[in-house]
Amino acid sequence: MNIIFVTYVIPGTAAATAAGIALAVFYVYFNIAPRRDKTLQYRLRVLIGGYELVLAAFFCFTFEAMAYLFVLAKGREIGVHILIINIFVCAGLLFILLFNGIIRIFTCSGQLGIVPRISLLLFWWMPVVNVVILRKFLGVSASEYKFTVGKRQRNKDRKYEELCKTKYPILMVHGIFFRDWKNFNYWGRIPKELMDNGAVIYYGSHQSSASVGQCANELKECILTIVRETGCEKLNIIAHSKGGLDSRYAVSCLGMDKYIASLTTINTPHLGCNYVRKLLERIPQKAVAAIGNKYESIYTRLGDYDPDFFNGLKDLTDKECERLNRIMKDVPGVLYQSAGSRIRSYSEAMFPLNVGYGIIKFFGGGENDGLVSTKSMVWGNFLGVVTPESRQGISHGDMIDLTRKNIEGFDVCEFYVDLVNKLKLKGL
Repeated sequence: MNIIFVTYVIPGTAAATAAGIALAVFYVYFNIAPRRDKTLQYRLRVLIGGYELVLAAFFCFTFEAMAYLFVLAKGREIGVHILIINIFVCAGLLFILLFNGIIRIFTCSGQLGIVPRISLLLFWWMPVVNVVILRKFLGVSASEYKFTVGKRQRNKDRKYEELCKTKYPILMVHGIFFRDWKNFNYWGRIPKELMDNGAVIYYGSHQSSASVGQCANELKECILTIVRETGCEKLNIIAHSKGGLDSRYAVSCLGMDKYIASLTTINTPHLGCNYVRKLLERIPQKAVAAIGNKYESIYTRLGDYDPDFFNGLKDLTDKECERLNRIMKDVPGVLYQSAGSRIRSYSEAMFPLNVGYGIIKFFGGGENDGLVSTKSMVWGNFLGVVTPESRQGISHGDMIDLTRKNIEGFDVCEFYVDLVNKLKLKGL
């Protein structure tokens, strides 16, 4: 890229021209394919290529500045027009290199988040601020690349161990206000990780919101269908949030215990949520009905055939859970276990979980994950509250990889791999 450097170091017009052409070809090729490792996933290859392009732009800028200083220090006379042309050419080429790298990271990073992206769009022209933002881009992309490659290698190394190949398949049961959509998995990257390690996965596919009894009946039909079509005899259920209550009802009250080997609940409000009851008592019934009607209209179009907003919400109250717990008795022969998580400040979760955190605190719920208090999550053999080594808390959504974000000190996919592996070691 540096005409001055090439002509100064390499004597002779022919040699300098050849060197210039070689550098130009390399420049174009490097812009197109900075990372050529075909074993990497395409998105990841583009991402790390962007990281390398941005770094290359900074290194080249430093090299350019040093080359000018070196040549000028030697007293080499340079024509003003050559100097100006060289500066503009180099600035343009460095800009292309930098812009290409930023676009790659901007479009391909799954961990960057909306704030850094918007910040770059708004403040790219501000010196120092744009450098800080670019450092964020580089740090996130490098961390994402390292995390993904490490996970890929780990799964490759343990492929034949089949850590998650349990005796019985896994039935994953979602919580309230979501569905099992094909293009947006409720459980994020977790199912693929489990399947990569030998697990067989099925989904509950019940209503996004309905009473515990209604959802349990839908789960019953799902369980019977899986057992009948696969001949698997039993299933291991992993259920999140309200899905844990729905599953307990199906096992305890609808005779599904004979088909269930284990039930693991994640952040399930077994003792209910007192703030839900108090909010329902304070919000005008017309407002609740209006919200419910709108919700049901939307989710009917999204796949529900009989959504019930109010009764789904009501069954999460402490009073209703107290009633349900009197009839949902644990059945001998089924392994019951539970796990939970917590956040420690408003900043550790996105909306509306950060608001939920404050509401639960206000109503005396104590430690919580943004929706459920930790004391309400305990049922059967309690596996504990997830507490990563870092200061980062783990929210209700983080426990199902809702945002697909890598959290320092907590690999949610590995959490489930370990959970399912322990079921395998128990012969389930």
